[in-house]
Amino acid sequence: MGKLEGKIAVITGATSGMALATAKLFVEEGAYVFITGRRQEQLDKAVNEIGRNVTGVQGDAGSLSDLDRLYARVKVEKGRVDVLFASAGVGEFGVPLESVTEAGFDKIINVNVKGTLFTVQKALPLMPDGGVIIMNGSIASVKGFGGLSVYNASKAAVRSFARSWTLDLKARKIRVNVISPGTIDTGVFVGVPQEIKDQFIAQIPMGRIGQPEEIAKAALFLASDDSSFVSGIELFVDGGTAQI
Repeated sequence: MGKLEGKIAVITGATSGMALATAKLFVEEGAYVFITGRRQEQLDKAVNEIGRNVTGVQGDAGSLSDLDRLYARVKVEKGRVDVLFASAGVGEFGVPLESVTEAGFDKIINVNVKGTLFTVQKALPLMPDGGVIIMNGSIASVKGFGGLSVYNASKAAVRSFARSWTLDLKARKIRVNVISPGTIDTGVFVGVPQEIKDQFIAQIPMGRIGQPEEIAKAALFLASDDSSFVSGIELFVDGGTAQI
């Protein structure tokens, strides 16, 4: 029997990379998974890759009406959400303080902060007591990165949510945790010269870039009873980057 046998999971922003790898692993471990993505073509491709026990619902995590549509679909098809992985996020790199624009600020905060908050809030009526909430953070929540101040702040907000919501939801025994990846080999590295990759690797104590499947395994730990006494934490999966 899988670690998530019979569970219903929702994973936002799961058309590629870490969240897609997590959706695949959750299904392998017995869950039925609802995934979301903004682009229908990529969403359909992800559903085909997962292959079974999956429903794709097109939508933007920063749109409250899209979130309402997502949970209406979940309610009709399965009636509950046992595990929520609020994974959708955006970032703009190489934007120093003097170059931050209102539009850029609004885009990041809308998805990473507002989107995460309402993704969680709107799931609660469908979540039984003892459910699990996982949010996608980043080592940027604790480390300073030039040109990423708005993104960094958005991930610090996500980390703060976990602390507060662990208290808000304690009566319902809902566990809330953050998984914070370091440098992971996702689509962001497609076409990036090796010398640039080497610069990232030089900052990682383990001497390599992480794989999406390693994030998925950490998410499975937080989603399953293996972490039954774990709540309110930020789990870094970063090869030690933020730890030294």
